[in-house]
This record gives sequence, C-alpha cells and structure tokens, in this order.
Amino acid sequence: MAEGRANGNGDQRRPVTDQRDERPEEWRMASPLRALAMDAVEEAKSGHPGMPMGMADVATVLFAKHLVFDASAPGWPDRDRFILSAGHGSMLLYALLHLSGYADMPISKLKNFRQLGGGAAGHPEYGDAAGIETTTGPLGQGLANGVGMALAEKMRRARHGERLVNHRTYVIAGDGCLMEGISQEAISLAGHLKLEKLIVLWDDNGISIDGSIDLTDSTDQLARFAASGWNTMSIDGHDYDAIDNALTEAKKSEKPTLIACRTLIGYGAPTKSGSAAAHGAPLGADEIAATRKALGWKSKPFSIPKDAANLWKETSARGASIRAVWQKRFERLSAKKQAEFISDPAAAKPAAGLSAAVKRRKQEISEEAAPVATRRASQQALETVLPFVPQLIGGSADLTGSNNTKTADLDPIHPADFSGRYIHYGIREHAMAAMMNGMALHGGVIPYGGTFLVFSDYARPAIRLSALMQLGVVYVMTHDSIGLGEDGPTHQPVEHLAALRAIPNLAVYRPADAIETLEAWELAINDRTRPSVLALSRQTLPLVRTEHTIRNLTERGAYVLKEADTEGSARPKAVLIATGSEVEIALAARELLQKEGVPTRVVSAPCLERFAEQDEKYRARVLPRGPVRVVVEAAVRDGWDRWLCGERGDFRKADFVGMSGFGASGPYKELYAQFGITAEAVAEKAKALAQGKEPAVA
Repeated sequence: MAEGRANGNGDQRRPVTDQRDERPEEWRMASPLRALAMDAVEEAKSGHPGMPMGMADVATVLFAKHLVFDASAPGWPDRDRFILSAGHGSMLLYALLHLSGYADMPISKLKNFRQLGGGAAGHPEYGDAAGIETTTGPLGQGLANGVGMALAEKMRRARHGERLVNHRTYVIAGDGCLMEGISQEAISLAGHLKLEKLIVLWDDNGISIDGSIDLTDSTDQLARFAASGWNTMSIDGHDYDAIDNALTEAKKSEKPTLIACRTLIGYGAPTKSGSAAAHGAPLGADEIAATRKALGWKSKPFSIPKDAANLWKETSARGASIRAVWQKRFERLSAKKQAEFISDPAAAKPAAGLSAAVKRRKQEISEEAAPVATRRASQQALETVLPFVPQLIGGSADLTGSNNTKTADLDPIHPADFSGRYIHYGIREHAMAAMMNGMALHGGVIPYGGTFLVFSDYARPAIRLSALMQLGVVYVMTHDSIGLGEDGPTHQPVEHLAALRAIPNLAVYRPADAIETLEAWELAINDRTRPSVLALSRQTLPLVRTEHTIRNLTERGAYVLKEADTEGSARPKAVLIATGSEVEIALAARELLQKEGVPTRVVSAPCLERFAEQDEKYRARVLPRGPVRVVVEAAVRDGWDRWLCGERGDFRKADFVGMSGFGASGPYKELYAQFGITAEAVAEKAKALAQGKEPAVA
C-alpha cells in the first residue's frame, strides 16, 4: 500500500492511499468516475467535482462487488436501492449509471450535465433516468428516504417472504446530511427498528463549502450513531480491501450500519484536493490537465477505454443472473399471489370494490346525519377503505389518538414484528414525511401519516419533494384552524393552508363534513401522481351534504352545495365560498341573507387545486359573472384572490372573512366570535357588497 499526503489546506492534509499498482482493476474502474466528474463539471462551468472524485473508490467497490442490480431491468422489485443523499455530487451517480449500462444515461447526457433538457440535472431528479431512486439535493432528505426504503423492504419481506423480498438499501451521505436535523430523527428511528439492511457510507472528507468542517462541527458521528442503535465502522475510503471488508461485515450486522469512509475531496487534483476549492466549482483546465497526469488518465474528455468499460459492464451482469433466478420464483406463484405483490402503486388501477364501498358508506352517512369532527370522520373513512387497499400503510408522529390515524384492525410494527400496517414515528414530523417518500419510492406501499396542521412546517421540505417527485403520499393534518381552541396560537394554523396550496402538484383537501372527508380519502388513494394533504377539524361539524349523491363531488374541487332561492330564472346576487368548518357558517349566513332579500348561493370548495383543473364552462357555472363573492375560511386570505377577483369576479364586489393574524387561547366558539368569523359577519359583508358598497381595504 503506497501512501502520500494531500497538497490541499494544511489542516486538512491526511495520509492518502494510492493502490493503482496493487489493485489495478479497481483503480481502472474508479478512474473514469473521477474523469467524468471533473470533465462534465468543467464543460458545464458549474457543479461539484470534489465529492465524486473522493468517493470514486467506495462507489467502485460497492457497485462491483456488493450492489445487486440489473441495468437491463431497472424496475426489478428486489434490486438493492442506492441513494446519493449528498446530491450535489450528482456526477458520481450519473457516471455510475452510464458505466453500468443504464440505457437512458448515455454519454450525451453527461456531456450536457446541468443543461436545460439535458437529462442530467444539477441534483439527481427522480424520473429523469432509471437508476435515480430519489430526488436529492436538500441535504439529509436522501438519508431519511433510505430509512423509509429500508422500512418498506422489511415490511414487505414480512408480508411476502424472503424469497420475494430480500434486498438492501445503500446511502452515500456527506457531512451536510449528518448536520441536518432530519438525520437524527431518521437514524434514531432506524436504530430503534433495527433496520439491518440499511448501510450508510459517510463521505468523511472533512470539508464543506465554507472550509474545514471543524469550523462548525466537532460531533463524534460514530458515537452519535452508536448511541442511536447503529453498528459503526471507520475505514480508509481509498483502500479497496478495507471498503470491501467493511461492506461484507455490514451485511452480517443485525443493526443498520454507518461506515465512515475517510476520503480526500477532489482526489487526484494536485493543488485543490483536500480543500474547499474542490467542493463546488470546476477545477479549471490547468488543474484538470495536472489531475489527468497524476491519475495516469490519458483518455480525452468523455472517452472511456474499452478495458475500463468492459469491467463496468460486468457489474450489472452479476445482478442479471440473480434477477433471473428471482423471476423464475415469481413466475411459479399463483396469479393471485402475483397480483398481491404489487411493486408499483403508481401504476396500479383503483382498488377493486373501493368505489362501491365508498358509495355505500356515503349513503349510510347521509341516513345517519350525525355530527362528527372531520378527524374522526377520517378514521371512519379509513375503516371503509383499508380492506380494499392492502398497500395502505398508516402512521403518526406521536399523535395517533389526536389524528385518528389508526383503526382497530391496524397492528403497529415493532422491532420484532413487521407484519403490521401502522408505524409509530415518534415526534419526528420531518423524518416521517421523508420516510414516507422513501416508502412510496420503494414501491408496494401507499403511506399516510398524521400530525397537526401547524406542524406541517416541520415536514414541509419533504412534502415539497413529494410533490416534485409526483408521489402519492397522503398527509393527514388535523387541528386545522383556531377551531382547535385552548391550545392557543402556537398550535393554531393560520398561514399553513396558503403555504401548502402554494406548493405545485399538491392537492390540499379541507372537507366540510364526513361525506367530503370520505370522498377526499378516495381521491387521495387513487391519485398516484401527486401527494395529498387532508386538513381536518378538531371540533365536531354537522353534516352539510344532507342529500345522497352517487358522484364524488369533491372530485370537482368546488361545487354548489346550496343554491340560492330566486324567483324565475334570476341568478343569485351573492355567492359564498367556504371550506371545512366554515361551510356551516356560510350556510347560516345564507339563511340570513335570504331573509334580507339577497338570493345567495353557497359553494363548498374542499380542494382548490382540483377546482382549478376543471374546464372553464364548469368553473363559470359555479362562479358566474355578476354576483358578489365572499370567501369564509379561518385562515389568511393569501391565495384566494383568484377565486374572489379573478374567474369573472370583480375586486369591487369581493371580500374575505377569516384571519389576518395569529389566534388566541380559549374555547373555539368564543374564538370564532372574537375574530369575527360568524354568519352575521359574512352576511353583513355580502349584503354591503350587494348594495354597491366597495370592500374596506385591509
């Protein structure tokens, strides 16, 4: 073993292993990873070459000797999952996929790294190419996704057996991933659950953008992970035998494993390796030329010698033979067993019998006409849908009894038994959301998880990624307004509906009663290309849909709940638009207005995103030109002006009843009166507008 010293920052110099003579085959495989990274970043004049160059040896051993995959069948359910949590080093992943033979990662994409439409984005994006298991870049998200994937693997193994489900999840994480708070949430739960098939390879290079890690952090990461129930090791990340031995030992562990790989960022770069200069900028032509010489790499940019290319092709061939054996086992299963083993919920058809069951339950709810909080109605909805959707896996961030996310027949998982369908996530909202993304990405699972709506702030980065990746994750967010009462403004969401509605490709449902809640659940389950938020009330609400309808009206996003009483063919003079718990207030306001001679229509708008997707003709029927409009929602106005002033509306004939600041602690009925969210206030504003008085400027 030959050793030298880095030529980077003095305080970052460390012994560096160079095994080109002792292990020429691995060296020959690692070299193109380094070359492609520095050449692509240089071509783009943007990117992060240092991490791919530093982790090339680790990635080479992982792909050549341990990772089980078949590039010709990238969706094989029992493949190992590989996540690049340190997504800024995306060229490492793209180079690995190209060299391993993934058909949709040709060299042309690498040449167009970071270019618009080039297919190799600055950070890995799920869906851009096979082999990109998740979207990473926001640090720590990939690590938590990996925990979710490992959990999904273990739950599906318990259900379907080891002959169908028996694979590992590998994550490459950087210092930034471990600094982010989500990492502690995720690793502590992974350790508690003993997710033994999860292996994290930490790029321990001691460098961040600002410089040496010791500027900001002195955590003993091995001790931290060990305290969280992990198996830990520390190795030289440039020693092929050490890497191989560590991975071999990790696969024997009964715990998840962290392997700290001491590496040199920008390995091979004569003047920039070991320093922040190699982290997030092109090396430059002169440094690249010197690096080629130092590495003994004589090929031109984006050119791979045949011997190196052939070595990489063998990595996928090993997995192909394993997949062929698995495929034969799968084909010997009965048609029923094969159907039960659904690996991709996104491609699954709506559950057989679900629609009929929902219709029957809606009829029963209409007949019962019982007041119920929508959080409780959600639990009742789950009792209806769960038998028809075995992939549906529930959970809560330590608020099970408040979120009503668990039904009587849902058994929780625990370290000794993963056959259940319910997960106690603990007080880990961010990790819960990111883990649910990982579970959905893994396949075979439709996850839902609960917390208070105000705590969506803790989960927001992962919710945003659910939407970006088009994952059908369901977020059950209860205690959705000042209606939660005495817990006060720290727990009362006012801006959260607007903040969530601002996320593209996220469906936010705020149902008004038990029927809309059940309809929202049916839609969320069947919508496999976007996540859903169900914002649910703590307080009891009356049934507002008193007449049974076979059609799922929530599917239209907004609909006429109560038409105006008019003479002849006259249109309404006022339209009241409301969501959730404020629909009953709008209905009461309508009665007051009708008595005052103002024909009033009430529109229930449980999902504005779905309403926006309807055709112009339908939207115009619901919100016609002419009548005054008043929205009532116990939240801020942001996001409502399209429906008040646009869509054939007029700002001079539009107003809003809701919140303009934080709430307060007290009984919820008193709070509604205190903040002016009452039928009288709504009626007064609508009447004033109908009389030609312009709304007051807020």
